[in-house]
Parts: sequence; structure tokens; C-alpha cells
Amino acid sequence: MKTPILALFLSLVAAPALAEKLSLSQLSGYLNGLTTAEAGFIQYNADGTTSEGRVLIQRPGRMRFEYAPDATLVLASGGQLAIFDPKSNQPPEQYPLAKTPLNLILARTVDLARAKMVVGHSEEGPLTTVIAQDPDHPEYGTLTLAFSADPIALRQWTVTDESGNRTTVVLDDLRTGMTYQPSTFSISFEVGRRGLN
Repeated sequence: MKTPILALFLSLVAAPALAEKLSLSQLSGYLNGLTTAEAGFIQYNADGTTSEGRVLIQRPGRMRFEYAPDATLVLASGGQLAIFDPKSNQPPEQYPLAKTPLNLILARTVDLARAKMVVGHSEEGPLTTVIAQDPDHPEYGTLTLAFSADPIALRQWTVTDESGNRTTVVLDDLRTGMTYQPSTFSISFEVGRRGLN
């Protein structure tokens, strides 16, 4: 993997009509109502390369990135972010999820109006963008989220890590209301399935 901390945010082609900027309470409500979702994605990495695959989300606390064609897998679960390298027979690299900006949208309750959480809130063409950080640990980096309106939908995000490296994920056709087996997001299950323990 190019960077263990994933990030998203790339400008979409401007649409002819501008949308009204969505409020922080509207966006918080949308994220809190987002329990399960999945989408195809294109990821723009800090080193200039691109990756693609599928992302599955189950809030709170769970996310699965399946990369194609190299079969790299990134799992967020149990408070950890684990990176499985298909070319390695070693256990996955693991990082505390709380130390990554992705933790902001995977939290049980999202409150973008919390003091010092949002450091940017603007309109960019048809999108409303929000730059968020952990108010207690801004050194962990920022997460820039981009939403379309009517209906509200998450379109992309950019993770900027503590070193300033940016990773952008652009979502394609986010679908909600999915049902997943518990093993889908289980790091220990994946370790056992791959014979890495």
C-alpha cells in the first residue's frame, strides 16, 4: 500500500447549476443515518498513482477496502486499521483507527458542529465540502468530505495525514441499506482465512 492512512477529495467536473451549501447539522444527520453502504471507487494516492476497487461501510467503526486487481485489502474494525498485502505471508500492518482521520466518520455519533472539529465548510460547484479534524488531536490529520445535495450523498473524501500526504477517494454510485456477514469486517477472520496467524 502506498500509505496506511486513506484519504479522499478530488474536485468533480463543475455542474451547470450550483447547489445551496448544506448545513453541518444536515451533514451530521446524514452520516448518523448511514449505517451500511458500498460503492466502487477510484483512489488518487499521494505518490501520483491511482488505485481502484470497492468500499463497504458499516457504521459505527467498520470499513472494508477491496483493491483490484492486486487484491490488497484494508479493514477497519475493532478500533484498528489493518492492511493485508497479498504478496506477503506476514500478518497485516495494523494502526489504531482513532489515530486516523477516517475515525471521524466511523464514530458512533458524528457531530460536525462540535467545537474545533470543522476547520473548513464551503461550496465547490455542486458539492458542499467539509474539512474535519479530531478536536483533541489535530495532529492526526484532516478528513475532507464532499457531498452532493437533493438527496444528500457522500461523493468523495480526502485524507491528509500528519505528514501532509493526501489520498483522495472518489465514490461511484454509493448504495445504502446493505446487509453484511460479521466476518466481512473481521480482522481476525481474515488473518485466519489467509493462514497468517
